[in-house]
Amino acid sequence: MPKLALYYATLSPPSRAVMLTAKALELDLELRPINLIKGEHLTPEFLKINPQHTIPTLIDDEAVIIDSHAICSYLVEKYGKDDKLYPKDLVKRAQVDARLHLDSGHLFARLRMLYEPILYYGSTDCSIDKIAYIQKCYDILENFLKEHTYLCGEELTIADFCCVATVTSVDDVAPIDEYKFPKVLAWMKRLAELPYYDEINRTGAEELKQIFREKLTENRKQPKS
Repeated sequence: MPKLALYYATLSPPSRAVMLTAKALELDLELRPINLIKGEHLTPEFLKINPQHTIPTLIDDEAVIIDSHAICSYLVEKYGKDDKLYPKDLVKRAQVDARLHLDSGHLFARLRMLYEPILYYGSTDCSIDKIAYIQKCYDILENFLKEHTYLCGEELTIADFCCVATVTSVDDVAPIDEYKFPKVLAWMKRLAELPYYDEINRTGAEELKQIFREKLTENRKQPKS
């Protein structure tokens, strides 16, 4: 099997989703860190690899795969010993795809709407509206989990990896109410019990939240123009 190289950042929820998937598949990745805060994803060298300048970016021999959701499904299709993480059954696959779109179009998009202006542009806008907008996604997750162990049923899938990496990166600034969302919290706890979870997801999620808090404090101390 060729060496798989992954451009990533531990701060990045999408990077961690791919790394969770790779670990579940017992794949060995050559990890190539990218410092987002320093703008290393915008260098000419990286833009040649990925003109969209996003991470994670996977290199598999001659192939370059971008977008975490595409990478996760690609890894299961090509290297999975079975299809549990990304089922071949069309109905089950459509459910997984729908949850992946929930992550990219809602969960991660709303995290980014809150985080990016503060991390990169000196904003101090951590408004109740932005926080509530994220928390609306918890209602959706709770409904998917009402009668199921995981987001798509009783089997763990890449949708769980992608969504949990995002939720755990924003769950302190947008808290999860234990009375309104008990199924979400139980799902997060279940995933946290995976033997590789702490190493791959918890540390990076906590690091991102800490940097966010520090940057928000720093921005608020700046004199207003």
